[in-house]
Amino acid sequence: MFDGTFRKPVDKAVKPIGHALRKTGLTPDHLTVLGLLVGIGAAVAIGSGRLLLGLLLVILAALPDLFDGALAKATDASSQRGAFFDSTVDRVTDAFLLGGIAWYLASTESPHMAILPFAVMAVSSIISYERAKAESLGIEAKGGLMERAERIIALCLGLLIPVLLIPILWIMLVLTTITAIQRFLKVWRQAAVAPVTAARIEMRRSRRQSRRVARTERRRTSVPRRPT
Repeated sequence: MFDGTFRKPVDKAVKPIGHALRKTGLTPDHLTVLGLLVGIGAAVAIGSGRLLLGLLLVILAALPDLFDGALAKATDASSQRGAFFDSTVDRVTDAFLLGGIAWYLASTESPHMAILPFAVMAVSSIISYERAKAESLGIEAKGGLMERAERIIALCLGLLIPVLLIPILWIMLVLTTITAIQRFLKVWRQAAVAPVTAARIEMRRSRRQSRRVARTERRRTSVPRRPT
């Protein structure tokens, strides 16, 4: 929800930061890895009961994730590989954070309560899979009540006010489930009126194959011949 509403204003706001980071010699992948490392530190802090430190680290981990896109645009380094790497690291970071919360709840509440953050993580993975699978089929699947930005904000609120952590996790589970259903229905409706999806996929494959053949042919014909 936030991604669709605030993405353009946020991208515009961080654009100057991307140009400033370009002078440091950093790459978007460097920022992505930095965010992962800080996120792991946040998970360790949360698991050990230092929730305020964990909150601070969660916020710090979100900054590289915010700036790597701006840096990629500033350096013309946007690529499919970078997008794939960034998305994968986001999933890993989320797993560490929710794992840290599960450890904290198992230590302070009940071992059974540790299932709650893992349930949130499981349903969140369904949301990510729905989008990835839909986009691979040429169908748009963004949106919903509880996307990643909302989940991070909710977790931050729970870490700031520990007494609300468990109720917030229950709310996250409900809203994340609703989001998964929303995305499923969205893709289902699009797929019902888009029977040419398979043809589009095959067309893309044919185009990629044609481009590979063309590049191979150019390389072959551009090799200078030795004089006879």
